[in-house]
Amino acid sequence: KDLSFTCNKSPARPAHPKVARIGPEYPRPPPQYFLRNSNRMQRATASAAAFCRSAKGSTTFVRHSSTSFLTVRVPHGRRKQNKSLQRSMNSSSDVADAFTPSPDHALLRETVRNFAEAEVDGRQAITFNKEERFNINLFRKLGDLGLLGVTVPEEYGGAGFDATAACIVHEELSASDPAFCLSFLAHSLLFANNLARNGTEEQKHKYLPAACSGELIGGMCMSEPGAGTDVFGMRTKADKIDGGSKYVINGSKMWITNGTLDGETTGDAFLVYAHTAEQGQKPGLSLFLVEKGTKGFRLGQQIKDKCGMRASMTAELVFEECIIPAENLVGVEGKAAACMMRNLEIERLGLAAMSCGIARRCVELMVKYSGERKAFGEPLRNFGQIQRLIADSYASMSAGRALMYQIAKGMDLDKEAVPGSNKRVETDAVKLFCGKMGKDAADAAMQVMGGYGYVGEYQVERLWRDSKLLEIGGGTNESHHKNIVRDLSAPGRWVIA
Repeated sequence: KDLSFTCNKSPARPAHPKVARIGPEYPRPPPQYFLRNSNRMQRATASAAAFCRSAKGSTTFVRHSSTSFLTVRVPHGRRKQNKSLQRSMNSSSDVADAFTPSPDHALLRETVRNFAEAEVDGRQAITFNKEERFNINLFRKLGDLGLLGVTVPEEYGGAGFDATAACIVHEELSASDPAFCLSFLAHSLLFANNLARNGTEEQKHKYLPAACSGELIGGMCMSEPGAGTDVFGMRTKADKIDGGSKYVINGSKMWITNGTLDGETTGDAFLVYAHTAEQGQKPGLSLFLVEKGTKGFRLGQQIKDKCGMRASMTAELVFEECIIPAENLVGVEGKAAACMMRNLEIERLGLAAMSCGIARRCVELMVKYSGERKAFGEPLRNFGQIQRLIADSYASMSAGRALMYQIAKGMDLDKEAVPGSNKRVETDAVKLFCGKMGKDAADAAMQVMGGYGYVGEYQVERLWRDSKLLEIGGGTNESHHKNIVRDLSAPGRWVIA
């Protein structure tokens, strides 16, 4: 009765087993209010988001993996004092902009930023990168927050958000640790989103709830030792056996994120691309689900001593007479190229968002350092050379973010990719632009900070190393050049709006 917005007060219930806390515990159990992540509850969510900002970190966020509810636990002493809860929420203009277009997105951004600053900055970003280890316990907290299935429909245990929400999560996590975010991208987009859009109902119900909770950690296998950008040059094959009731896979995959989680065994489950063909037919790409422990499937090697992204584990995976049931085929045999192109669009948006997160943190660090550090009796920010580095980085970051969120706004995750379409061109373009932009911002930050930026004690050195991968992974800059020119040159297939 103290709140001006409509909500459901929770009945007595046992404590939920999965709770991720941001901020201190309360001395006594507070009342709970459930906010559904849907447009019907935008007014309530906006009020909760406004309150969370005023609570200054004392709010506890709880994501219930079995429902679409997000619980905001409110301290007793703050409810009546908070005037923001009393105001009319007829308009969401106070939180809506190009980067957070709805109250749901605003609350999501705030939740992820609080989590990243409290949990990812610090030990995760420093220790796990130095030791080249994957922080599996912290990763599973993302499942407790409902983020591991951010774009997975709610009926399979996901959050049911859109492409904009995926960009928000990747941007916020990457600002703290791009390597941790890269493992998140491989799981949430390359595995979970891919399966949610292309799998059968049986496959979705079998794998996605565990993937969304973090019980299962997955990835995707496309690149090979001799086939990267030339994806159709892959040599991994899957042949039917036992009258078509099974497939046998032979080949190897390289540079697989989440390929191992402990350096000794494979990750939990993978979507694997392989050539298939009936006798006498032209080979086509097919997509298969392969689980850890499948006979003939093993870890080849963990790829160590990488330039960057060292807290995200990378591996070679080997398939030697690996036999799987025919029901592990995802989609239609020989037609997986469409699945691949469809998922590449959201992957490239996620990678662009990672570059934006890196750039944002670099701009923040440059502004802070240049105000504190003095040379010739003046703060560094008073010198034109330093001003140029900061201003150019900010302008480029702003342009990249604007392009990325504009593309995300128009992306329908359930719609198949169309060769030569504006979306194909746009996702190539945004990753091409943002990849270089993020690397340039990290380079500028290192230049501003001088020797301090060059050593591992400070974040810039790590961001600088991490940023380079975003010009390679998910499509090299050269592949984007080729794709963009090809699609722009095709008559009648691309139109400037």
